[in-house]
Amino acid sequence: MRSLADVPRDARLLFASRMLRMFAYGQLAVVLPLYLTAAGLTGGQIGLLVGLALIGDTLVTLTITSTADRIGRRKALLIGGALLACTGVCLGLGTGLTLLLIVATLGVVSPSGYEVGPFLSVEQAGLTQIVASHRRTWVFAWYNLVGSFSTALGSLVGGAAVQALQGRGVAELTSCRALLGGYSVIGGVLIALALAMSSVVEPPAASASETRSLRRNWIGLGASKGVVAKLAGLFAIDAFGGGFVLQSMIVYWFKVKYDADPATLGAIFFGANILAGISSLSAAWVASKIGLINTMVFTHLPSNLLLMLVPVMPSMETAILVLLLRFSISQMDVPTRQSYTMAIVAPEERSAAGGVTGVARTVGASLSPFIAGPMLAQAALRSVPFFVSGALKIVYDLLLWRSFKAHKPPEESIP
Repeated sequence: MRSLADVPRDARLLFASRMLRMFAYGQLAVVLPLYLTAAGLTGGQIGLLVGLALIGDTLVTLTITSTADRIGRRKALLIGGALLACTGVCLGLGTGLTLLLIVATLGVVSPSGYEVGPFLSVEQAGLTQIVASHRRTWVFAWYNLVGSFSTALGSLVGGAAVQALQGRGVAELTSCRALLGGYSVIGGVLIALALAMSSVVEPPAASASETRSLRRNWIGLGASKGVVAKLAGLFAIDAFGGGFVLQSMIVYWFKVKYDADPATLGAIFFGANILAGISSLSAAWVASKIGLINTMVFTHLPSNLLLMLVPVMPSMETAILVLLLRFSISQMDVPTRQSYTMAIVAPEERSAAGGVTGVARTVGASLSPFIAGPMLAQAALRSVPFFVSGALKIVYDLLLWRSFKAHKPPEESIP
């Protein structure tokens, strides 16, 4: 807690932005499918909308993060908040398929409750700018923890609010629209938070020659281009492996293998997400002892081995136990990965670096479900995604350690 006790005012504003946004995303992940179903969209149309939303979020993220360090991080966050607010308004205005598809593509929509848009990269670049390097990983750990808990709370409130409104006789479509209005309100608050931030979140002023170089180079990257490209490739492998065992797929596996009831499945993943959030904090302590890269690799390897053990357990109870053990360490590489990326790139390229590596992960994770889906549909191959995922992630760990074990962040290079 000492790492948060005296953080600057702007860091608190960035944390507030993260908490409100993830609350909104968690709420939307529950409300959006209900709204689209009530609006009369078919399963195929909903799938198309979700796919376009992911593509659109990727393009929005790249466009804003590649210029954020030049136009100003506060302006980038303001634009993101405005897009989020407009998304809620436009989604609630009409239920026509064409309008919904356009809004999903151009707006900020999180159909899964996970982070989308330019916010994460820009906020972490700002946090790196205003906190001491030896506290950065701790601050990132708390940043991820509050985000996870806010998403869970948003999902809980979203579902309960819709049910409560319907219990009072409000139509399902209308009750969902009320929640979409709340999504817009949160976007407005994000705009206010961005306006309230000071210039300390901005990157150091670059020389005229550096500015021209960044404009010419790859999506806002200059001196850091090579290292970011290598990290992005490795992170894409990791995310591609993770895409084989998305939460929805694990839920399906437990359902068809053990006929697990909804209450049991809910309890499994409530506990799993709590453990994953707490593991973020322990990651910062471990990193302070053995370094960021070692923490990323040596906590991820046993996590992946545990993942591969889940389908070979003799009972549902032991499979759940191994899965929970896996989640207790599976997220320790998240704040350390984010902290490492921010630490080793040039200060004026941090937003762009976060955007590129984030998009690489999104693209990687979006491909593997197309392979895993047919496997889950066949009883003989139903457990294969666990093995493929674990193997790919182990390959990523080994490549990461080999490529970056000697590339230490500044605070670890100080004798």
